[in-house]
Amino acid sequence: MATTAVGAAAFLLLLLLPFSFSISPPISDSHRSAASNLFTQVSPSLEDSYEALRVFEILSIQKKPIVTKDTCQKVLENLGSSSSPLKDAFYALKVNGILKCKVDAAIFKDIASRLKATVNDASNLLDIYYSVGILVLIKDQASNVDVLLTDANGVFHSIKALSQSDGKWRYSSNNPESSIHAAGLALEALAGVVSLASSEIDQSKVSIVNNGIVKLFDSIEKYDDGAFYFDEKTVRGSEHQGSLSATSSVVRGVTAFAAVTSGKINVPRDTILGLAKFFLGIGIPGDAKDFFHQVESLSFLESNRISIPLILSLPETVYSLTKKGQLKVKVNTVLGSAAPPLTVKLVRASSTGAKDSAIIESKELQYDQKSGFHFLDSFPNNVDVGTYVFVFEIVLQDSESDKVYATGGQIHVPIYITGIIKVGSAEIAVLDSDLGNVETHKTLDLAGNDVVSLSATHLQKLRLSFQLETPHGRVFKPHQAFLTLRHETKIEHVFLVGNTGKKFEIKFDFLGLVEKLFYLSGKYDIELTVGDAVMENSFSRLLGHVELDLPEAPEKAARPPAPPVDPYSRYGPKAEINHIFRAPEKRPPQKLSLVFLGLILLPFIGFLVGLLRLGVNLKNFPGSTVPATFATLFHLGLAAILLLYVLFWLKLDLFTTLKTLGLLGAFTMIVGHRILSHLASTSAKLKSA
Repeated sequence: MATTAVGAAAFLLLLLLPFSFSISPPISDSHRSAASNLFTQVSPSLEDSYEALRVFEILSIQKKPIVTKDTCQKVLENLGSSSSPLKDAFYALKVNGILKCKVDAAIFKDIASRLKATVNDASNLLDIYYSVGILVLIKDQASNVDVLLTDANGVFHSIKALSQSDGKWRYSSNNPESSIHAAGLALEALAGVVSLASSEIDQSKVSIVNNGIVKLFDSIEKYDDGAFYFDEKTVRGSEHQGSLSATSSVVRGVTAFAAVTSGKINVPRDTILGLAKFFLGIGIPGDAKDFFHQVESLSFLESNRISIPLILSLPETVYSLTKKGQLKVKVNTVLGSAAPPLTVKLVRASSTGAKDSAIIESKELQYDQKSGFHFLDSFPNNVDVGTYVFVFEIVLQDSESDKVYATGGQIHVPIYITGIIKVGSAEIAVLDSDLGNVETHKTLDLAGNDVVSLSATHLQKLRLSFQLETPHGRVFKPHQAFLTLRHETKIEHVFLVGNTGKKFEIKFDFLGLVEKLFYLSGKYDIELTVGDAVMENSFSRLLGHVELDLPEAPEKAARPPAPPVDPYSRYGPKAEINHIFRAPEKRPPQKLSLVFLGLILLPFIGFLVGLLRLGVNLKNFPGSTVPATFATLFHLGLAAILLLYVLFWLKLDLFTTLKTLGLLGAFTMIVGHRILSHLASTSAKLKSA
């Protein structure tokens, strides 16, 4: 078996990664942060506005960025119009329940009177659902409005008529397809009818609905980690209700029906806990609708009458005997609230895959009221390094509360216990092939940096042996222990190191390995790699090298493969490029250059002398404001042109100089024409005078 050093190191690193814990933690600040980011935009509809507001309310987020001044205006418009769809009025009232918009009592009375008269005539489940839901919301928001149904039993029967024998519901009598999502809506509508009934609902009908709920839960599905969910198989129109939406609908409907009825609903506590695991296992949804379904469903589970799930979580699943860390567990409700008074017991902890499995019997964890953690201060002496299954049991203490909690019974949690493994009795030897006599024997210090130098022929053998012990003196068997022989041509050969009792040993018979080694004589590096997920001192160490003298390869022998190419070599430094520039041109002497510079300045000196000879003065400079301004600009233009010549000599290129000169020349010409015209006019007036 051959592999590269990079592959071996990567595999060793993979072994050291801890496994994940199947139970997801309760809702935390990360959800609140995600909600603030997800619902920052103004919602286009009242349904979206309600979902965002509801999420913020459940998670106790103070600021509500989706709320605008127009939100209450939309509420009033939908409630004030008799032509508004039932769905819009339904969500308008839901938004009003949170924002407390100023809705006139007459509007509530008008809506209630219309719906009470028409709820019996509704032809499909959604119309009944929205009608009953609106009346329930009016009852909560306007206590002085009469919303009680005189024929509540009739409405109850109309909804019940759409139920199926398997616990599912139909959306209408004309649609033969049943739906899990519709079952949740129907149960929520039935709960509303019960709360709106002017007289008690027939208890036989309530019992039938309870039996239907039990049948509905017979179709629930389960993941391997114990999460329960409903999977919607039908498609309503163009809208497909997924497992998250369907499960959320059932949770909302069942908890609402349980809240208004006195009978017991036979839903096992493990199922309620499994539903909580399903919603928590989603993590943080990236879609606003999914986020709403998750958070609202968890809020219903936390306050339901059937049973409230409690979640046990561990901050870590890897513990070290070396660092003497505490094992901590925490129990919360699904929304992260504090759990009721309870006791957490470590029933047993058994190591997996070992004949001498360590067993810890019942041990009560201590409770730290300040941090809210239950903790095991120190591991018992019989817990050694390895992979364990800790079995926790949550026991509720005597409480005055009448709430029922789902603790999940015994909770199995896999945990890594790590530690320092003792490596000793390491030795390497070259043996005679015939008699097995030791020709060369050397002791190895695998914790140090010493290397050995050996030599052998194809008629000899090489033996390596060492021992591994746990902190408690038990024999330790790592996941991986292999020896690598690496030829000087970078060709590798990897061999597994076996164990016999307390000793790990590997023996190379070079006579039988000549074909595998491609008859390559020369220097072979010897590298030992020992690694395990619970071994804190896993290592990959160069032990030394052996000079092998192998026979010549026969003609038909396999040829060694081409040396592996380092994939990262393409990113390494390239060969240095040496370039010789041409010799610089010969320049004139410095004194000659200075003389030439003086000759260039002579015309400028002559210009200044000429000005003095002509008797230039400022007597003819215009005195009026406008001519004086043009005269000043003209001289500034000339100075700018002279400065441009200097810059051209020092740094500017020809094209930049010409473009700039064109602009300055045009400007100087215009203002110069104006001032020369003024001087000519003044001179003409003097002559005529």
